[in-house]
Amino acid sequence: MTGLQADLVLRARRAWIDGAFRPAAVVVRDGRIVEVLPLDTDVQATEDHRVPDDQVLLPGLVDTHVHVNEPGRTEWEGFASATRAAALGGVTTILDMPLNSIPATTTVDALAVKRTSATGRVAVDVGFWGGAVPASLGSLDALHDAGVFGFKCFTAPSGVDEFPHLDPEQLRAAIEEVARIDALLIVHAEDPAYLVAHDALGSHYEDFLVTRPVDAERSAIARVIDGARETGARVHILHLSDAGALPMLRAAKADGVRITVETCPHYLAFEAGTIPDGATEYKCCPPIRDDANRDALWAGVLDGTIDMIVSDHSPSTADLKVDDWGLAWGGIAGLQVGFRAVWTEGSRRGVPLEALLPLVTTGPAALAGFSDRGVIAPGALAHFAVFDPDVTAVIEVAGLAHRNPVSAFAGHEARGRVTETWLRGRLIATADGGVTAVGGELVARSAPVGAVAAVLDGIETRL
Repeated sequence: MTGLQADLVLRARRAWIDGAFRPAAVVVRDGRIVEVLPLDTDVQATEDHRVPDDQVLLPGLVDTHVHVNEPGRTEWEGFASATRAAALGGVTTILDMPLNSIPATTTVDALAVKRTSATGRVAVDVGFWGGAVPASLGSLDALHDAGVFGFKCFTAPSGVDEFPHLDPEQLRAAIEEVARIDALLIVHAEDPAYLVAHDALGSHYEDFLVTRPVDAERSAIARVIDGARETGARVHILHLSDAGALPMLRAAKADGVRITVETCPHYLAFEAGTIPDGATEYKCCPPIRDDANRDALWAGVLDGTIDMIVSDHSPSTADLKVDDWGLAWGGIAGLQVGFRAVWTEGSRRGVPLEALLPLVTTGPAALAGFSDRGVIAPGALAHFAVFDPDVTAVIEVAGLAHRNPVSAFAGHEARGRVTETWLRGRLIATADGGVTAVGGELVARSAPVGAVAAVLDGIETRL
């Protein structure tokens, strides 16, 4: 028997630790992991919980690309519904995108509004990105000091008027500014010079696909790489859909450019040739491309060029998903089922689960600067997901917790199921019982801690 007094010990024959599955007893006290011991170690704990032998113990997943939309468009999605969906999908930390809400998170005061909207209503931990728009350039440092994890910008129109895009000169100014304040710029990279203007397009997906060609992504990504190379800025490419951009990204990384890249479950699970007419629940920007492109994206996942897989959960009300590809809102709702979708396609391709887990845990955690999330190790937060990798079921949209019953993943058979989610050593959700606790916290960029705390205290005092 160990002399350690613990709140919880989680025992699993297969716990994902240091990049491999092994038997372990994970000991938790005060919301953090204090020891990882052999499976059958006798531990004095208030709760001793055994993971079924056919399931695996994972660190809580991290999703750094979620559009919550509250306040302002809360009918699209809100903090309560989005974080319930996250919990049921094994995601214990999300970062909220700065747009689709009103106000957009482009000022310190707007961040305060966001935090007030979320306080006391989140089932998992929530942090916030700031926005780099033309009006905020030159003053990003205040929002950075308030604890945002970095700044999102668009190089093409965003789809909402309150979040305008940056032209090439403004993009360069943003890159120079984040280099100066040692921040992170995350970029929706499409060059509007290559986008095809349109209104209504009809019901055929191919007619939408040609309006957002691969050259739009490649041109914008090349511009971001050039700016980062010349300034030393840290940059990140959001939701890569064009696998043809991977060679330039790979070369930039090899040259020491501080660049990372993500892709999303919908680009890895779906391909253009099987998208039905009028099925605008699949519409997103940049778009889902053909099967050969999907194969090449998977190659980029497996060779390490792609650093992470995150949801880009961007829901809307059902009425905005009209059956015309030109008029429908572009965004896919997949926060709750994205990990299952990736595992489904990965297992079909013979990819082991161990190869995918870093892309949904340590990869996005590193982007945000988290060292104590996405891992099972002493000192880490006791955030866990228990996953049954072999069970299969058809995804029913009525069973998803996000606000509106629309998802491209509905009707598809998925492999795997998250059976339990734990936050700070407390069971918060089960597959059978749903979300049972709402105890998530609002988190801020970890450094400089004093500056972040002072700014947050100030803005919350004013509200």
